[in-house]
Amino acid sequence: MNGAYLLSQVANGLILGSMYALIAIGFSMIYGIVRLINFAHGDIFTIGAFATLASIAVIQAPFPVVLAIVLVVGAAVGLLIERAAFRPMRGAPQVTGFIASLAVSIIIENLAVLTVSAQPRTFAVPAYLNRLIPLGGLNVRMIDIAIVLLAIILMIALVLFVRFTKIGVAMRATAENYDVARLMGININRMIGIAFAIGSALAAVAGLMWGTKYGQISPLMGVLPGLKAFVAAVIGGVGSITGAVLGGYVLGMAEVLFVGLLPPEYSGYRNAFVFGALILVLLVMPNGILGRSTEQRA
Repeated sequence: MNGAYLLSQVANGLILGSMYALIAIGFSMIYGIVRLINFAHGDIFTIGAFATLASIAVIQAPFPVVLAIVLVVGAAVGLLIERAAFRPMRGAPQVTGFIASLAVSIIIENLAVLTVSAQPRTFAVPAYLNRLIPLGGLNVRMIDIAIVLLAIILMIALVLFVRFTKIGVAMRATAENYDVARLMGININRMIGIAFAIGSALAAVAGLMWGTKYGQISPLMGVLPGLKAFVAAVIGGVGSITGAVLGGYVLGMAEVLFVGLLPPEYSGYRNAFVFGALILVLLVMPNGILGRSTEQRA
């Protein structure tokens, strides 16, 4: 093992962590406001990947336009799911929302199999995104650099939006206490819808990144990344945006280093490692690295 190999593994961990972080943000935003784990979130990741395929193969849109389309599609699907499946159940026991999210996930997956078949699909990204760029002794593909930079830009934009805009302040107030937020004149349904839209848009962009990096997508591709992103959100502190980002990068880096640094015969246990890490974190830090107790609203 040499320095270049280790550096390449760190780079792969940053790339994987960027995608996990974008999906994990959606879990944390939605949980922070409505105390709901949306298990259909990984399927929005899949929808983003197929929206990318359609944008490239059907209308042959340039990459910036593809990105805009995927953001809009992800936000629209998130709003639709919130309005159709979760808003009518608002005020019901928490377990009802969990069951509903599982039902939505299964419906999306089966509809995808029925409409596009279960066969994996491949698509070619623009040639310039596959160009190799020398970077610190490594030859890195342009798409890998774009994934990390785009993820960082989107996450910084989200943090600034939540902290310094009127809507962001209203969302934080809603997350703290519904009744007080209503008394302040905040439209609770609107804030929840915005949280679903933003979280879903970021998950869809993660699907775009996954498809362009690995070049193959399928209707069930979002199940495992979605579960791992949920693990990342829990590790960072579910309900915390910065915690979700931290958890995504910690999990991505740990998973890649587990596969890259241990003997090859252990690589097949990477998923067991991920969920084992979740159990360990919950035993040591039940609220995650940056999380706080959410048993009751303030």
